[in-house]
Amino acid sequence: MLLGHYGLAFAAKRAMPRTSLGTLIFAAQLLDELWPVLLLVGVEEVRVVPGLMKTNPLDFVRYPISHSLLMAVVWGAIIGGVHYAARRERRTALLLAALVVSHWFLDLPMHRPDLPLWPGRSPLLGLGLWNSVAATLALELGIFGGGLALYLGRTQARDRTGYWSLWSMVALLLLIFLGGFISAPPPNARAVAIVTLGLWLFVPWAAWADRHGEVAAGTRLDSPERESLPGQR
Repeated sequence: MLLGHYGLAFAAKRAMPRTSLGTLIFAAQLLDELWPVLLLVGVEEVRVVPGLMKTNPLDFVRYPISHSLLMAVVWGAIIGGVHYAARRERRTALLLAALVVSHWFLDLPMHRPDLPLWPGRSPLLGLGLWNSVAATLALELGIFGGGLALYLGRTQARDRTGYWSLWSMVALLLLIFLGGFISAPPPNARAVAIVTLGLWLFVPWAAWADRHGEVAAGTRLDSPERESLPGQR
């Protein structure tokens, strides 16, 4: 899954209005942000197999550190722990940890049975919806659109920079997702890793857009949230 993780990050802004959208996207996509690094250093392995699935040619041979359920929980605990140590916000730390772990569960319906529960000899899970173009489009666009709508229901751009930075990011995400249906498969695993490193770009991009946002007109917030939201400091 690609867009769905970003959709969940957008939606999480409703529960964590004082947390930067960049931080939320970093947490929601952490497993995919770690994955290309681990590929490049040879810890994990992927093969490009054209036609393997209707909407995804990647055979995830081995990725227990980035994409096993147990390690997702560990990565979530690390992110939540770091946030709590820095901010002393227990609720936000727990929600960020849950956002990290959510990545595994959103991947579960899309992947073939290749998602491990833990590193080592583990059952491999996955429902294989990437074999259905209609299901892939419905789930990805549905979660992304719903999350974006929730975000826009609470946050609006306060200037032209906020407007264009947000919508250019949304447009690029849609272009990457839809382009995957018509573009040729990547030539090899190294190319996959290098291209996937680009996901890190969306973390500062989202933070930049969020800094130029403010509470949407008509939104009712308690005073601590009102004082701390991006664009109102």
